[in-house]
Amino acid sequence: MKIGKKFNQLTKSEYIHYINQYKKYTDFNTLGMYRSICENEKLTLDDRIEIRDYAHMTFKKTFNFYQLKDPKTYFDLTILGMELTIADEQKIWSDIRTNQQKILSEKKIKHRSIGVYSKHDCGYEECPYNGVMIKKESRLTEDILWFHSDKNEYTAKEKALRIKKQRKDIHKIIRDELDF
Repeated sequence: MKIGKKFNQLTKSEYIHYINQYKKYTDFNTLGMYRSICENEKLTLDDRIEIRDYAHMTFKKTFNFYQLKDPKTYFDLTILGMELTIADEQKIWSDIRTNQQKILSEKKIKHRSIGVYSKHDCGYEECPYNGVMIKKESRLTEDILWFHSDKNEYTAKEKALRIKKQRKDIHKIIRDELDF
């Protein structure tokens, strides 16, 4: 069966029905459902919070993976109904970054092209490349998943070249010292 409706047009009772019966629907998309909770203008704030909490009972593990796949949606749903200071927001984003790194290491994922990090999104609506899948380190890359613990490849290459040059020049230095 198919739902046949956009999630952001559903009522509270329809959300609960589709969450309960999600296995029966071939076009059920948990990420789309979670995104629509924030976008749905038919719902009050209390309804959104209730639906989010109800969905967590079924999809909590999937929702936690959205920290890596779509951190903006994860953040929006986490702070739903909260009034935060700038420091609180920064703390939540810091926790998300820590959890992203933890998820990558636990699942042994080597690449960083996941979710929103794998598509071009420069912010310009008329850009012909919006939504196009991109390779890591291509010129179209806008948003890159990185951590403070990552090694800088460019400094490592420069260091290797410097050491190689020193090894080659050591004979010249020794010869110059012996000539004096």
